Amino acid sequence: MTKDELIAKLKDIEWDDFEVKEATNGLPKSIWETVSAFSNTSGGWIVLGVRQVGKKFEITGVENGEKIESDFFNVVNGKQKLNHQISVSAKKYNIQGKLVIAFYIPSSTIKPIYINSLQNTYLRSGSGDRRASEIEINAMFRDQAFGTKSEQVIDGTSIEMLNQHSLMTYRNRIANFNPDFPYNALPSEEFCEKTGITRGGLLTYGGLLMLGKRDAVQLYVSNFWIDMLEIPGISMGDANPRYTFRMPEQENIWEYYNVLIQRLRLHVDAPFTAGPDGFAPDDNSELYALREGLVNMLAHADYFSPMHSTVRVFTNRIEFQNAGRFIFDLKDLRVQMHSMPRNPLLVKLFRFAKLSENAGYGIDKMLTWEKLTNKSVEFSSDTVCSTVTYFRTVKGVDVQNVPENVPENVPENVPEKSRRNIIDDLRKNPQMTMTELAKRHSVDIKTIKRDIGTLKQKGLIVRVGPDKGGHWEVVGG
Repeated sequence: MTKDELIAKLKDIEWDDFEVKEATNGLPKSIWETVSAFSNTSGGWIVLGVRQVGKKFEITGVENGEKIESDFFNVVNGKQKLNHQISVSAKKYNIQGKLVIAFYIPSSTIKPIYINSLQNTYLRSGSGDRRASEIEINAMFRDQAFGTKSEQVIDGTSIEMLNQHSLMTYRNRIANFNPDFPYNALPSEEFCEKTGITRGGLLTYGGLLMLGKRDAVQLYVSNFWIDMLEIPGISMGDANPRYTFRMPEQENIWEYYNVLIQRLRLHVDAPFTAGPDGFAPDDNSELYALREGLVNMLAHADYFSPMHSTVRVFTNRIEFQNAGRFIFDLKDLRVQMHSMPRNPLLVKLFRFAKLSENAGYGIDKMLTWEKLTNKSVEFSSDTVCSTVTYFRTVKGVDVQNVPENVPENVPENVPEKSRRNIIDDLRKNPQMTMTELAKRHSVDIKTIKRDIGTLKQKGLIVRVGPDKGGHWEVVGG
């Protein structure tokens, strides 16, 4: 960051990667919360020697800069306060004759980064730091097994736990679309061993999720569920009825894929061609672009998250919301190939059936949607989930792109920012109580009850189960 860039930053308060602190005589205590927050999200700059008053900034400078810098590096390079070392870079600036020190905190490859105890784990939210929820912390721990979980074997399992119809149709797909696949002629036991569905007679997590019987899948991956809603509006709030189709539960990923691809066919321009799913491998239709988003969701989901992956078909867009974050920086999405799959075995199984790219997330194939429709594809991600949104034109009428998750006619008594924050909190922690929400948003319980009631009335959230022991489900917004 140059001096000019720093000064430009000071003129803009809408940051998620920049934090100023006065620090005249030493390091402020709150600095470590920001270090944790930047480390656990996308990284950012901490600038010492600047005071913010409202929307204005005053250069106060720091005294004894060498000691401040030394004290900071002693903490980030040790493990007395933070649980892992952090690779930090520093820059010094002379502004108005005063010393300003800036530290760049990168996104950590090992998460979570916390202060003294796990409860002191922070995330960056807008231009501030907030304490991470239990669901977010658990998601970070699961990410430490990124790329390995799907290939782990499950003790006590066997090939008998596979759905034989699923296995048969999966093998038929490979035989039809990948006739040169070297394992096509093998008996089932050998086929499963060669493809990684089993190893040493035991099912892998990837094999179980892809082709397992429902009871077996639920036994070992208790939160497994993929949802699809077709919503006659641009939000759950303006839809009447709330949805016109909800997909029944399926046995495994392969069965979900086959149902989902046929439902998606109903919503796009997709000329029919011979084949099990209605198009050829070299198809360039809108359905092909959507299929890449669908396979991306199914292959890269965090199936051990309490959140489930969902396809939502609105009148102006189709959303694939996935359990699990994008592991890469979204700023590089369109210019770099990304080949770090969360579930490598699932990617391989889709690839064997000619349903997945050889490398990466198939981003370039998803983006063919933009050329075919002149509508955008947008990507977003946070700690616990990621979303790919395909905007679309319906029945020849150009429906203007509506920002993701912003319904029309938000009631005046639930400001948009409050609505977003409540929904984000409930998405990340479905068990959150109204009392906890009130404390989190610094409002009284009556205000939260009113806002929750309005969000329920608009169909953005629903209560599943009793007040005690139940949970919230975000179905819109």
